Amino acid sequence: MTLPTPELHTERLRLRPFTDADAAPLYALQSDAHVLRYWDSPPWTDPARFQTFLATCRRIEEEGSGARLAVERVSDGAFIGWCGLFDWNPDFRSASLCYVFDAATWGNGYGTETAQAVLRWAYDTLDLNRVQAETDTRNAGSARVLEKLGFVREGTLREDCIVNGDVSDSWVFGLLRRDWEATAESR
Repeated sequence: MTLPTPELHTERLRLRPFTDADAAPLYALQSDAHVLRYWDSPPWTDPARFQTFLATCRRIEEEGSGARLAVERVSDGAFIGWCGLFDWNPDFRSASLCYVFDAATWGNGYGTETAQAVLRWAYDTLDLNRVQAETDTRNAGSARVLEKLGFVREGTLREDCIVNGDVSDSWVFGLLRRDWEATAESR
């Protein structure tokens, strides 16, 4: 079963499938040690890594396990980050959410706006009941984004990652369909 990567729109953003034209800006983002300081894999050191990323985008779409979307600003067409839905399980009606944005865009609400669009697609089109997200316990900004979206912190995965050589804990957040629908009026 395939899961076609959608094109989603918000007032300020366009979320779309990745293209070859995204190679340079994605490499700049994924090679930024500051941006990835809480990410569970090291910054990229080889621009060719984009081809592996793009192949993974196509593979997860074809096998129906997720979707990765490039995020660009409508006002200038600038690539500012990406968001993904992965581990989609239609039987359990669940999936996991991830996102990463250029540091220059932090604090402008782009993460929240992007995730809202992806969550709307997840609940309305994919008929999910639960979306999960994890963040390093040191990443207060990401935790704030998830809480603004209505996610509930459900627990801590102790020492589950090694980030930049440091053993790290992660918080697990969950957002149920009923909680998403209950806050629909405020979005």
